Amino acid sequence: MVVLKRLFHSSSNLLLASKHTFQLDPNYKFKCGIEIHTQLKTKYKLFSLSKTSFNESPNTNISYFDIGLPGSQPKLNPEALLLALKAAVALDCDISLQSKFDRKHYFYPDQPLGYQITQFYHPLAKEGRLELDKKFDDIRQDSKIIGIEQIQIEQDTGKLNYNKVDNIINIDYNRSNTPLIELVTKPDFEDLLQVRAFVKKYQSLVRHLNICTGDLETGAIRVDVNISVNGFPRIEIKNLSSHSEIQDALKYEYTRQVSLIKQGKQNEIVQETRGWDGDKTTSLRLKENSVEYRYLPDAELPMVNLDESIINDVKQSLSEFPEQILSKLINQPFNLELKYARFFIDNPVVLQYYYDLYDIVTIKNKESVNMVNNWLLHELIGVFTKLDLKLDLDRIPASKLGDLIMFITSKQISTTSARLLLMQMIENKDNFDKSVSELIELYDLGVPTDISPQEFDEAVEEICHGIISDNADVVEKIKHGQKKSIKYLVGLAMRETQGKVNAKTFEDKLQEIINTL
Repeated sequence: MVVLKRLFHSSSNLLLASKHTFQLDPNYKFKCGIEIHTQLKTKYKLFSLSKTSFNESPNTNISYFDIGLPGSQPKLNPEALLLALKAAVALDCDISLQSKFDRKHYFYPDQPLGYQITQFYHPLAKEGRLELDKKFDDIRQDSKIIGIEQIQIEQDTGKLNYNKVDNIINIDYNRSNTPLIELVTKPDFEDLLQVRAFVKKYQSLVRHLNICTGDLETGAIRVDVNISVNGFPRIEIKNLSSHSEIQDALKYEYTRQVSLIKQGKQNEIVQETRGWDGDKTTSLRLKENSVEYRYLPDAELPMVNLDESIINDVKQSLSEFPEQILSKLINQPFNLELKYARFFIDNPVVLQYYYDLYDIVTIKNKESVNMVNNWLLHELIGVFTKLDLKLDLDRIPASKLGDLIMFITSKQISTTSARLLLMQMIENKDNFDKSVSELIELYDLGVPTDISPQEFDEAVEEICHGIISDNADVVEKIKHGQKKSIKYLVGLAMRETQGKVNAKTFEDKLQEIINTL
């Protein structure tokens, strides 16, 4: 009992460390490869004309073939083949001009055919690579190349829904036969940061190229990891659906295997498949070898024959890769922070909006790029957040936001007034069809134009003198070094003028007067 307590205590300490300051032990080499199942964004399923739709009522998007009715036959969806080719080309793979489908036999309720159609003997692509770069990816090394063993096309399974109340399992075949690509990496990962960076980079790539939605949480991407320590048998952990799950499962499994090796129990480390329950990995089954799946060529599907020219055609069709765009956005003339550039990469609609807004504003004033960045990233998105609305750029086209920015830069409206107006432009549907100039006039937010510059300066000075006179205690704080207190006086001045005068104008005048006291 004492020995068990000591072992348990030692293991607990390792697990506790893994959640906070987890570090790999240099005496126990971490070796990892991953498999990523990626749902392709096709209109129809892989071998039938059922639509690939999600969140539908169970078993409403199925065909005879999807549920394995005898006599139904598969027919390859060319759109799935094209998207798979895009992924393979983007990952610098060697494309097989001839590939073939095989049957992977296993019996499970979510696989109605009794086998899965995949590519075992002749996959679409092999020998690819994805390079991680410290400049863009959160890794310790300057760069790290992760080799890709192969990319194969295969069909997804149905989904099992466990009804614990009635103690029954419901099967939803809507997902059955959804097209997937399975990407298998080489065991090149040397630490957990590399795993996390790779998955994130892969997500960004397939999302940007419109191959997949890229979401882990919805199951559009599902990750299996294979981990071994010091060359002992590798353990597979199945169906990890978030970055935190991937990290926590790897930490736990590494810790478990290290603990067994230290205790001299390495014979208990066997090649097996384990699951992750949120706290620990648990054994599911011994890892099958390929012979146990009885792989056979699919006699109903012909060989996929590609013309050599298609590889170059696909390459030419691909847009800029995310890393190329990131590099452009963080440098001149955009000068975005990397986190904002990443946000644009992951949201292509917002990226195009940004480009349009940048062109509209800077064509008249090249120095206004900071205004573009601020008003899109902070002001516009901030309003949607404040109103608890989903970001909907159709409510305020880039041309309209561009007009508002130009009214600010030409000092026809103060920043404070512009913020109020932006809120109205987004919240009030009656304003959607009105121009910025019409809205400024409607809400009387423009800087006064019916007085001369001299009269304007005199009015500003008079307001500032009045505020200073009424707030002697605040003025004393400012004079004694509490510079931030001037913001309070500026706020009073802005309130008095209903935000029509620029805050900087008041701040400069207030400071000028206080300096003479």
